[in-house]
Parts: sequence; structure tokens; C-alpha cells
Amino acid sequence: MTRAHPPMLARHVMERSINAALAEDLGEAGDITSQATIGPNATAVARINARSAGVICGLECAVAAFSLVGPGLETKQFVSDGAIIGSGDAILEVHGNARNLLAAERTALNFLTHLSGIATLTRSFVLQTEGTNARICCTRKTTPGLRALEKYAVRCGGGHNHRFGLNDAILIKDNHIAVAGGLPAAIDAARSFAGHLVAIEVEVDTLSQLEEALGAGVNAILLDNMDEDTLAQAVAIAAGRAKLEASGNVTLERVAAIARTGVDYISTSRITSASVPLDLGLDISID
Repeated sequence: MTRAHPPMLARHVMERSINAALAEDLGEAGDITSQATIGPNATAVARINARSAGVICGLECAVAAFSLVGPGLETKQFVSDGAIIGSGDAILEVHGNARNLLAAERTALNFLTHLSGIATLTRSFVLQTEGTNARICCTRKTTPGLRALEKYAVRCGGGHNHRFGLNDAILIKDNHIAVAGGLPAAIDAARSFAGHLVAIEVEVDTLSQLEEALGAGVNAILLDNMDEDTLAQAVAIAAGRAKLEASGNVTLERVAAIARTGVDYISTSRITSASVPLDLGLDISID
């Protein structure tokens, strides 16, 4: 499946996160180590290199960190977000004021390694679904304050986004059903409330609940913690009447078998919450 356009990262969202990270690191006094040891007009050249293979993501964040920390820095990108890189590949070069370069180094690398780790793990999941129609999706289990960035990283890795928050789609889960007085009552209430552009998805645990949800005509159904045989039965029962999403205990070892059942989507929190930062390093030299 080809993507018509590359993923985009909203500038105002990114800058808000970068500014918060710089403020956290620099505090009220700034980088006192660099102020104590480096003259204000000293310049340097730095290059961020890959120390392991993966999918790069967060270059815009790194560039923003170097530009927002202060004047006097210029950057040169050697790759773009979403690129598959190998160990030793050059990622980004920065040159200019040495104090500002060092002040932004950790913030730039934190975003770049973290988001690249998510993109890399996402791609591993996506590769396991090749030959099927299943799409790998993230969840709302994201780092507080970084959801938009982490969901962008998922897209850079070839995955897709589930809802961004509680406000952009209705997902009726088991606790909603319990409080509402049953699945039919919850669906009826949601249908009365929702605008015509708001999708309604229902979480089900059994095939009988699946039948109820299909009868109500919801847009999508989340099949929670079902084994592969049950998922395949669910696909046969639904027969295309609703989009089906498999979720729960989705591991890299199991995801291919889940995809072969014929579900439309596979959602997993692992791609955002269990990723390992990609190993990238910044090497500096005197200008």
C-alpha cells in the first residue's frame, strides 16, 4: 500500500513540546557548564550519526531545538523522517555558536532517539503484516504531553493512528456498557448523541456481543483479547458489515497470525510504550 503524501507534524504542537523541554533542561540560568568553560563567540561543528539501523523520526524536532535555543546555529539534514538508515549513516549536521549547540544537544537527541525508536518498532510490526489488508494502529497509551509526536512517529514507521483522544471518536468499552445497562442501551445512547461525522466503535469480548453490535449497525468493532480462531470466526460473521479491529496481547511474534485472520486493523500499545530509543550520537569538533 502506498501513501499519497508523507506524514506531517503540526509546527505549533512540536514547538510547544520543544520549548517545554528546553525550559526544563536550561532552567533559569541556562547551561552554566558551557558558560563557565566556553567563550561566548566560540564556534563548533557537530554531526548526529546513527549507531544502529532503524527508521529515523524527529528531525524536525531536533532542528527546532537547535533553532529555538538561541541564534547562531545552522543545520543540514542528510535524510528525511521515515527514512530507513543504517549504522554509521549521517543524520544531521549543526554548526555555529558552540554554547547554543551544546545547550540544545540533549533535547534534540532525546526527541530524535525516542521518536526514531517508535518508528523503528512500528515498522517491525508493519513488516509482519505484509500480504494482508491489516493496518497496524497505535493507541492512547502514549507519553503524557507527547501524544501528537508519538503518533507522528507511528506514521513515519508505516503505521496508522487510532483516535487522538476521547474527543474525536466514540469507543464504547466494557466499563461504558456496564454503567449504561448493557450493549444495546449504550449503542442507542451513543447514536442519539453523536454527530453525523463522529464514528462509533464498540468493544466486544464474545461472538454473541459481536452479533449484537453488528445488528446495531456501528461503524467499527474492537475484538478484545480474542485468539486467532475466534478472530477468524468474527471476520466470517461480520462479512464486511463493519470494520474489525483486533486488540489485546498483540506481540511482534503473534501479529502476523492475527493479520492473517482477515481483520482490518490491529491496535497495539507496544509500538509507543515498549519501544527502545534508537542509538544515535552527536560528535562535535572545533570549527
